[in-house]
Amino acid sequence: MYARAAVDRDQAYRGGLRRRLDFFHASSKGRPTVAYIHGGYWQTNEKEPNAFVAEGLLAHDLNVALIEYTLAPAASVSGIVAEIRAAIAWLVARLQPELGASRRLVVAGHSAGGHLTAMAAGQPGVSGALPISGLFDLEPIRLSYLNAPLKMDLEEAGANSPIKLKFPPVPMSVAVGAAELPELVRQSEDYVAA
Repeated sequence: MYARAAVDRDQAYRGGLRRRLDFFHASSKGRPTVAYIHGGYWQTNEKEPNAFVAEGLLAHDLNVALIEYTLAPAASVSGIVAEIRAAIAWLVARLQPELGASRRLVVAGHSAGGHLTAMAAGQPGVSGALPISGLFDLEPIRLSYLNAPLKMDLEEAGANSPIKLKFPPVPMSVAVGAAELPELVRQSEDYVAA
């Protein structure tokens, strides 16, 4: 995908090795942007293997930003949420003046990226959100083996559980695959119901 698109690679939105994003330019100027956040239980993955997401969006003449973040255990969930919010603020400040995009910014992500999407949806400048198979209540994660590198306590899990927070004032579509893990399906259904 990188060889076939106009892309600004490894744009640092904050100091640090993984605090960077790739910005794929739409064919036309002044188009909306989709910021995509990868999953991996906040512990694995990189932006590059998720470049396939850009292909379909670019075909619809949309800009795409692939966001990367520091992984646990090097960062806590609260620290990762702060990084994503910094990435969104970086994008919002640059969409029109530097990147040639419109002000419309939709945040999307899968799994842990779906969680981070919901946590970023209320940020200034975000027009809409699409969390996909997200984690919206972190208490089950806190009580599982997945918490070993995250080291979340009860307070941090609650403070970073979108279902327990004020819902963002932007349009949001919550998507989940029918064959996803039952917990992801349950959490998506609960979040929509709330």
